Amino acid sequence: MQVLELLILAVLAAVVLYQLYAVLGRRVGRQPEDGLTAPVHRVGAPAAPQPEAEAEPQPAGVAAIRARDASFDIGRFLDGARIAYETIVKAFAEGDRETLRRLVSEEVFARFDPVIAARAAENRHETVEFVHPARTDLDFAEVVGDLARAKVRFLAELRSRTHGPEGEAVDERRTAEIWTFERYFTSRDPNWTLVRVDAAEA
Repeated sequence: MQVLELLILAVLAAVVLYQLYAVLGRRVGRQPEDGLTAPVHRVGAPAAPQPEAEAEPQPAGVAAIRARDASFDIGRFLDGARIAYETIVKAFAEGDRETLRRLVSEEVFARFDPVIAARAAENRHETVEFVHPARTDLDFAEVVGDLARAKVRFLAELRSRTHGPEGEAVDERRTAEIWTFERYFTSRDPNWTLVRVDAAEA
């Protein structure tokens, strides 16, 4: 009987010890080391708004042109002006009168034509290529009645080749000019016409 009682007591003791271990050996709640490693989230001050880039100042006449032609866009206009500039310069060098007549006024053509004729009389032929696309900037714009006028500054680097009786000559130069374009709002032709060429500072 004593042996049986000792076995029963041993079993009861084992059960009690197991339950104590099950409870005390378990991590319950926040442990001391948790406070050292828990991530800390800080709410920073909102970033200061970045100032918007200042738009380039536009000539006062741009608003007047848009009031008469809502589709007018400076970027597209300058792209077209650059194409016209490069086309006219090449046509003048090559003596292409037909192209010039479509793009320039009668006054400008009257200045170009004698130079083309003199070059032909000397049996000289010239071609021009642009080393880089010409830089274009709108310097001035205005509206006078039904007429829109815009002055564009061109900075360009050119390479010209001239073939004459003495042989071939190659010349590289930089040019700075202000070209004045005009267009009538009443005209069905949306293209601008070159009416004046002036030298400019580079």
